Amino acid sequence: MPEKPSPVGEYITALKNSDRFGPQVVACRTFPAIDARTAENAGVLPGGLTDLLEAMGISALYSHQAEAIELIQQGNDVLISTPTASGKSLIYNLPVFATLLENPQARALYLFPLKALAQDQARTITAMGELLSGQPAFPRILSSIYDGDTTAYQRKKIRKSLPAILITNPDMLHLSLLAYHEIWGHLFANLTHVIIDEVHTYRGVFGSHMAWVLRRLQRICHLYGADPVFVLSSATVGNPTELGRNLLGRQVRVVTRSGAPQGARHVILLQPQDSAAGCGTMLLEAALHRNLRTIVYTQSRKMTELITMWSTRRQKGRRQEGKIASYRAGFLPEDRRAIEEKLASGELLGVISTSALELGIDIGNLDICILVGYPGSMMATWQRAGRVGRAGQESLVVLIGHEDALDQHFMRHPDDFFQREVEPVTLNPDNRIITGQHLVCAAAELPLTADDPHLDPERFPDLLDKLTGQGALLQSADGTTWFAARKYPQRQVDLRGSGARFHIFRRDNRELLGEVDGLRAVKECHPGAIYLHMARTWHVDSLDLEGREVLVRPVSVPYFTRPMTTKVTEILETLATVNCGATRVHYGILRVTETITGYAKYLVGSQKMIGRFPLDLPPQIFETRGLWIDIPTWIQHRLEKQQMHFMGGIHALEHAVIGIMPLMVLCDRNDIGGISHPFHEQAGGPAVFIYDGHAGGIGLTEKGFSGIQTLLEQTRKTVSGCGCDRGCPSCVHSPKCGSGNRPIDKHACFHLLNLLLGPGRKDKQRTRRPKTPSRPLRTMEIASATNDRPTVSSGHHRPEKKGPDTQNTQNIQKIQKVLPERWGVFDVETQLSAKEVGGWHRAHLMRISVAVLYDSRKDRCLHFTEERVDELLDHLFSLDMVVGFNNKRFDNRVLSYYTSRKLSTLPSFDILEEISAQLGYRLSLDRLAENTLGIQKSGNGLQALEWFRQGRMDILTRYCQKDVEITRDLFLFGLRQRYLLFRNKAGQVVRLPVRFENTIHRLVEGPQIP
Repeated sequence: MPEKPSPVGEYITALKNSDRFGPQVVACRTFPAIDARTAENAGVLPGGLTDLLEAMGISALYSHQAEAIELIQQGNDVLISTPTASGKSLIYNLPVFATLLENPQARALYLFPLKALAQDQARTITAMGELLSGQPAFPRILSSIYDGDTTAYQRKKIRKSLPAILITNPDMLHLSLLAYHEIWGHLFANLTHVIIDEVHTYRGVFGSHMAWVLRRLQRICHLYGADPVFVLSSATVGNPTELGRNLLGRQVRVVTRSGAPQGARHVILLQPQDSAAGCGTMLLEAALHRNLRTIVYTQSRKMTELITMWSTRRQKGRRQEGKIASYRAGFLPEDRRAIEEKLASGELLGVISTSALELGIDIGNLDICILVGYPGSMMATWQRAGRVGRAGQESLVVLIGHEDALDQHFMRHPDDFFQREVEPVTLNPDNRIITGQHLVCAAAELPLTADDPHLDPERFPDLLDKLTGQGALLQSADGTTWFAARKYPQRQVDLRGSGARFHIFRRDNRELLGEVDGLRAVKECHPGAIYLHMARTWHVDSLDLEGREVLVRPVSVPYFTRPMTTKVTEILETLATVNCGATRVHYGILRVTETITGYAKYLVGSQKMIGRFPLDLPPQIFETRGLWIDIPTWIQHRLEKQQMHFMGGIHALEHAVIGIMPLMVLCDRNDIGGISHPFHEQAGGPAVFIYDGHAGGIGLTEKGFSGIQTLLEQTRKTVSGCGCDRGCPSCVHSPKCGSGNRPIDKHACFHLLNLLLGPGRKDKQRTRRPKTPSRPLRTMEIASATNDRPTVSSGHHRPEKKGPDTQNTQNIQKIQKVLPERWGVFDVETQLSAKEVGGWHRAHLMRISVAVLYDSRKDRCLHFTEERVDELLDHLFSLDMVVGFNNKRFDNRVLSYYTSRKLSTLPSFDILEEISAQLGYRLSLDRLAENTLGIQKSGNGLQALEWFRQGRMDILTRYCQKDVEITRDLFLFGLRQRYLLFRNKAGQVVRLPVRFENTIHRLVEGPQIP
């Protein structure tokens, strides 16, 4: 008698035999079940844990579990990269528990990228701990979660009674633990294990940030005498060894061969006759009818809510009513956890989710996974597919093709889908901008020294000099140590780049419904929008951009809304230009402006547009750095003459370059943006723009620009070498294209690349210059464009000492090159105090008691009393440059009482202004003089007022002259050495870098010091 098919098998048979869905099935593959491979010898664990495994119903470890645990027990850093549901959490929990049984003072740190994962793991740890509670040495407080949802009271309690296992995320480690490591000393001193789960999510810019957070963690552990083992866990990735090395900065042992069993899995590719969303809704309905537990993945939050709404309506009055829910980011934590618990318990049969449920959250044993559209990568595809069949049962994955050309490629070439390898995870810990941000954070946590292993002069030859010159770091007087200029710079470094959060409130009772990031708020929560939340419709009444809140009210309407946007790319500044084949490529500062101009209403059922409505919202302005490729008009004419789609060609070129760039700059393609213009007014013709997808730019496209010839040649090689006919994900399709990869012309792209890389047509080639402010390249910019860096002192070694005569001659020559012919330094003392005149803002009423002016031409000081103020003013206006200390905001105000001349027109050089701009705060003249010149002032302002009242003008004049001489000598010292010295709040004497010559150049238009 034939074996009865499983419920999943019956579902598949019904689907394939259906008159509606059968013709839509493009391909169906079955991956047979895999038997478990267990460890022959699992004796690496203490006896107590063997009993624990028996209590959990585990008779033997899988082979990869035993292999990884043994490596961890030996003190190796390990990365486990095996499929979902292969028992990876047991691999790191067992060694941690073994250590806690031997040493109750030991501590472990668990890092998860999502809060839901932390909650899930906390439940697992608690359950395991209860089975070990009888062990006498086992910790009383086993684990605690420390994240953004933890209250201030709970945080204080956790710090006071530190758990054996602290569960947190990268953001909290960066902002709260490392930044305040002094109050976490007990944790860092006893840290034996650091667990980093789901490491495949640490890619691109986020991954590059994470790599430096982990380096800073290792640095702080070393400070407290700890050397923990790092255990990294991941879904299957294409480059586990490289990923582990890039994240930790050291070698890791890799375990990739899984011994876990897998049930039979069926994969169906389905080309819908109508919409992918409508098809997914009906497939979900059929699964629910058979009580098959199902997860539906969508590409957007809005589609998640729409499918939930449609499915909910279709289940009304049926036994499956109330058995489905939506799940996405933006829900309140308690709502997310309630859905997770209902899924795990079986109370819910179906869930419609964005990528929020892609990671390994325990939501029970699901049977069917429906992908409404290709997720954008094979890694994400198999990660989502791994949510079903986790108990070893037969499972089904259905990929429904969108109209997007990327999806359609797989519908036409299903073999490509099944044969395609999992992508590598790319990140770049050597990114200069990210490295600079974290070096400043590291210096705030513990001063950097010249022998710090993270300050490799070969990797970052001039970065310390740049950070010191920017005032982000302060160098010690002897040049061997660097301090952060400000406390807690960690607050200025956003690891994920998610930006500000908006809260969504119900208008009538101020109930908090959820939250949304700033960009989504403008797009999805503009006035008039229908906001979909947990399968309910809400009308957006108001959007407060300053208060960051959205007010909504419940409505029942038959439509949903979509924003209408315009996007403009503006060239702000051209920093570099190079010739490349037949064209020119530029690098510079760009402004991308996206404006929500209105919104459209669409009927829920037919998705027919029923109206458009204008909006008046401020544009979302995004400044970044990028490159752009001029497309000569003769190339455009040639392609059009050959009847090729020119717009499709440059669009394909944009996608292809973005697809290749991660191989050169080690980033994720989502970190890079692009736009193709058939005509760009500033560029003077067609142009393809590729830019950093993060505000301010993070150096990604700069590196691509420095090797533009190689980048374009590799792009051509990739396009020509791809075996597809019209384009595919391997060459010119993008998973994030806003226009659905249309228009795309692969052949036009290939011909375009051939012509661009060719010799050109100088007789007909149009020469055009961007209509944008530009300037000559500085030395470093020229070096960047040619991929060759000049030799620059890194500050790691003190300069070789020279004889006093030689040094003095060089300094004099240097100063003479930049100083104007006649300059002076002045200071004034007053008759009245600020209190007497009603405040410092009334300095014009304080009146002069004495003023002293140093004249460089006469090389002596001149003295002036109130009766001779006119002479002082004439002298000041005769100088090429006037130097002072707070002279713009104070001395000039005092002088304004005596003249109608505009003192703002004086060529004034204010040392205090220069310092404040560099440091962000003010320093006193006395504080600078004591550490830079080794001298102290002879008095203070209150004494000067008293001397005037006593008529002791001789002492007052000498005091004022001393201040002028100190100011002059500080000015010359800074001009000569390019730094001043002061004692910071921690008591160290540090260098304050100054570039006085730049300001002088702006004032008098003289030459800069070479």
